[in-house]
Amino acid sequence: MSTIKRFEEILSWKEARALNRIVRGLIKEKRFQRNFSLVSQIERSAGSIMDNIAEGFERGGNREFIQFLYISKGSCGELRSQMYRALDDGYINNEEFNLITNYCIKISNLLFKLIEYLKQSELKGQKFNMV
Repeated sequence: MSTIKRFEEILSWKEARALNRIVRGLIKEKRFQRNFSLVSQIERSAGSIMDNIAEGFERGGNREFIQFLYISKGSCGELRSQMYRALDDGYINNEEFNLITNYCIKISNLLFKLIEYLKQSELKGQKFNMV
């Protein structure tokens, strides 16, 4: 893995940002206007994915970074669950549901790979390649 200088270079963060734009686009269409609590939950979990990657990276240590990546991964699952609720309530269609949940699964897989890499680095006594 090459040296990463900024969290913006991390692929899972980039994908989470793209996912956020999709989610925000749906929310801006005012489809959820009757369900403020669901909108709030969706916004928080979608934002938490990218925010925890960034925060963990900025902590500078593998163990803390791994902890924040797990939180981010959990937020992927939370957002997927909320998308089922949005689909069941008719706020989104099947195509939108599939787009968002597939993004969540992709990001979750990327996070898993990064976590495994960091764990292996830690076992070898190495730090994540950050400058």
